[in-house]
Amino acid sequence: MAVAQGKPIDLHTWSTPNGWKIPIMLEECGLPYRVIPVNIGKGEQMAPEFLKISPNNKIPAIVDPDGPGAQPITIFESGAILQYLGRKTGCLYPTDERARVAVDQWLFWQVGGFGPMLGQTHHFKIYAPEKIPYAIDRFEAEARRLYGVLDGQLAERDYIAGDYSIADIATLTWAKFHGKQGIDLTGFANVRRWLDTVLARPAVQRGLAAI
Repeated sequence: MAVAQGKPIDLHTWSTPNGWKIPIMLEECGLPYRVIPVNIGKGEQMAPEFLKISPNNKIPAIVDPDGPGAQPITIFESGAILQYLGRKTGCLYPTDERARVAVDQWLFWQVGGFGPMLGQTHHFKIYAPEKIPYAIDRFEAEARRLYGVLDGQLAERDYIAGDYSIADIATLTWAKFHGKQGIDLTGFANVRRWLDTVLARPAVQRGLAAI
């Protein structure tokens, strides 16, 4: 559902699983936005001007010129941005309290567990200068456990919280890289079906191509 938006939202982001969440949401909601790349490989997230927007020096962050009360607002943390955009537009974030709680608990499952644990798996398997078997085994095992939780949740529903929502957007950008996490989706048929479905959405494809 599109809303009137005078000036585009400034999206400070980079091509990472967290960084792709917000352009997907903006595309789904039909909001105009401008991508401002923050090259984390070059340390641009430590620039003083970016730290004014995101004091934890992490992407993504947004500046919405049409914030509450028609005043600009800056927001960092992907989960907070998804909730804000959902409230602003009524898009992919229900107003019914029970339905919203269902979305919120899976959103926080992703930002507090699924993303961080898979991020550690990425790090120790691919980026760590020293390959530490204990760390790799530990985080791969936790990744498999989390994929099992997700697969069970998707066993009787099309999307994570029932209807397609910000919980799906938050999770799909991480699940997309299951191979790098050492996860074969052959054993997680429900996740495979869900991931194929959400990745086929035109707005998801545009969001992934935006960075």
